[in-house]
Amino acid sequence: MQIPQFGMNGGDVAQGSNTPNGNMAPSSAVPNNNMTPNGGMSASNMVPEGYEIVNIKKANTSSLIKIIAIVILSLMSVAFIGLFIWKNSQYVEVQTDVDGKIAVAVAEAKDEQALKDEEEFAEREKYPYRTFSGPADYGQLTFEYPKTWSVYIADNAANGGDFRAFLNPIEVEAESNETIYALRVEILDKAFDDVVKNYQKSVEKGEMSLEVINIADAVANKYTGKLPNTEMSGYIVVFKIRDKTVVLRTDSVLFTDDFNRVLSTITFNA
Repeated sequence: MQIPQFGMNGGDVAQGSNTPNGNMAPSSAVPNNNMTPNGGMSASNMVPEGYEIVNIKKANTSSLIKIIAIVILSLMSVAFIGLFIWKNSQYVEVQTDVDGKIAVAVAEAKDEQALKDEEEFAEREKYPYRTFSGPADYGQLTFEYPKTWSVYIADNAANGGDFRAFLNPIEVEAESNETIYALRVEILDKAFDDVVKNYQKSVEKGEMSLEVINIADAVANKYTGKLPNTEMSGYIVVFKIRDKTVVLRTDSVLFTDDFNRVLSTITFNA
């Protein structure tokens, strides 16, 4: 009967094969990789190999991604701010340019208008005619007459009745049957038929001729020849404005051209 042998440290000795002397040879001990020389667990056995390294890599990768994202966002923010500032400066520049152009255009327009006004004034000064205007209540008869003529209004019809005015070169002399006027203007508060009766006898006697003409779309009688109750030869034109009758007369054939031009420029409110 074999007696089991015990190792030096008190552990069991594994049963081996018989030696030539009949003793049991100790079986080869298999080293325990999980044991430290003093019999304890190694740090690598407590944490699986590579675990901490993997976590560190993941943490570093995550931090790197965050940093890259922050850098990209920062660059985008800087780019956006820069673009905004650039666009705003362009807008201010364009707006300033537009305002400047508007100011220049307004100034040029004012200068052009002032120049135009001066030219019109100069042209009016050179224009050899002025405008006569009768009472508004009587149809406001208007016409052009030479600017060298003077005007004298004998009756202004402010309180009704007849309107009478005299026009003559340089100055207007006192009214009389012998005074020659370049133009006599009467707006009578009488019917047309009653006025033309005064000239019908002169026509019948052959002292005057009668011609029907148009004056500003109105039908008018034009009498030419010896003026009634005078020794002067001239022209008389008679036409209606509303319920009034207009009588225009020149006392001399010397004013024929001026008289005809006055007739061509007549206007009134019907």
